[in-house]
Amino acid sequence: MPRLAAFPKAFMNALCKDGTMTVSEWIALAVQLDIDGLEWYAGFLEMADKNKWPEFRKQVEGHGKVIPMMCCSPDFTHPDAAFRAKEIAKQKEWIDMTHILGGSYCRVLSGQRRPELSMEEGVKLAADSIYACLPYAQERGITLILENHYKDDFWEYPEFAQKMDVFCKLVDSIHHPNFGVNYDPSNTYLAGEDPLDLLYKVSDRVVTMHASDRYLKEGTIEDLRKEEGGALGYAKRLSHGEIGKGLNDYDAIFTELKRVGFDSWISIEDGVDGMDQLERSVAFLKKKIAQYW
Repeated sequence: MPRLAAFPKAFMNALCKDGTMTVSEWIALAVQLDIDGLEWYAGFLEMADKNKWPEFRKQVEGHGKVIPMMCCSPDFTHPDAAFRAKEIAKQKEWIDMTHILGGSYCRVLSGQRRPELSMEEGVKLAADSIYACLPYAQERGITLILENHYKDDFWEYPEFAQKMDVFCKLVDSIHHPNFGVNYDPSNTYLAGEDPLDLLYKVSDRVVTMHASDRYLKEGTIEDLRKEEGGALGYAKRLSHGEIGKGLNDYDAIFTELKRVGFDSWISIEDGVDGMDQLERSVAFLKKKIAQYW
């Protein structure tokens, strides 16, 4: 049966930018939820001190939880080989971080969708960079998970492999026992596409999942398609919200994941309106998991 983790979506600025929340404070909040694990983020300010890594693991495991997944954002589509080499080195450090925290899954991305990059060039740069990290991950028992991502908060351009055809091409170009897909249904809407269409194409490669829900604040999905582009930050038409009440069809998603034998971690990206909302999302997902597994 899949297990649930939670990600501090509502507290990213506090944990990563202004330091108004400590990691220990996030742990104390998250362990009160009816979940099995906490998804980590490589950019927490306190993660700059490697001596703290084992201490955070100890804190989480002291509450009977684990840290299964690491969220990080390598940029592998830069045309400069020296830049990519630095990103590969950073990814290896994040793999070490995951390993020391006791995790099994570490995210990779393609990189930014730079205007001058063709699809073939971008796929090759990203695939070669991911392949360069895979032996390192395998030695440490870590699986690299490629997310169908929208955009890192601190990037100029959206994800190179944001669109379904590019994402599938990249996934199809990488075959390794320590590689799989982290499926995020909500991100597909940000590409103006259908999350079920993507899931049916990659379901046999999915090894972890991000659970969230998105709401259209104004306009239509068609409006979103037209304006999707290079603006910094997230699309303004869509907002995160309580899981089970937005655009995603969790019955269809879980039917397909169950069909392909998925039995891994589902991490919740929610709680932007408070911990009460996150608790309701946990309850919804636990009920759905019990229904389908």
